[in-house]
Amino acid sequence: MSKEEAMKPAAQLFVMDEEPNHHLNPFRSAPNLLTLLRICLMPFLVAAILTGHYAISFGLFVVAGLTDALDGAMARMLKQRTVLGQYLDPVADKLLLSTLFLVLLYKGLFPVTVTVLVFGRDVAILIVAALLYVAVGRREFRPSIFGKANTIAQVCAVAAVLLHQLTTANWIAISQKAALGATMILTVISGLHYAWVVSRRAGAATANANHASDNREGK
Repeated sequence: MSKEEAMKPAAQLFVMDEEPNHHLNPFRSAPNLLTLLRICLMPFLVAAILTGHYAISFGLFVVAGLTDALDGAMARMLKQRTVLGQYLDPVADKLLLSTLFLVLLYKGLFPVTVTVLVFGRDVAILIVAALLYVAVGRREFRPSIFGKANTIAQVCAVAAVLLHQLTTANWIAISQKAALGATMILTVISGLHYAWVVSRRAGAATANANHASDNREGK
């Protein structure tokens, strides 16, 4: 056997190992990277607001919004939805909005009522989610249509408040009031809807547990 023939199986094995790499999408991590970029923008956005550079803060907020839209679109187009991304994306959104609410409240640009309602709802959801996880091991909490609408209203409210610092146009003031009002209403509605959904799921879980217990006793 020649030296070339002896090396042939090893070469074929090397090629077989390399072939799958051609099918890997080089952009498979791009959605998660965009989400991480949104998180990294947060300190600069906060610093710009605290120092009164509202033009910069508004621009950074727009960039953060674009990364939010792009990471979801890329995940769908590239079919690269991951468990990490499913958890990281909403956490990044909530972290960014909650931080901005507090900073704008500190600057006297955001109403106390809206901030308290939003934070009260979020804390209640976190507590209930933790209790459900401990009780029934449920980890999936898909946002409702009211929750998504509430997030959009919060984004519009923050954008309107920042933009209002750059211009006193009447339509900006009207948009700010409308967005803040929508945030308050949707916060209450989404909170009540979430409580209703949780009560139904908890009741169903209890009924299933009782049914399983009866079946075991019947045996």
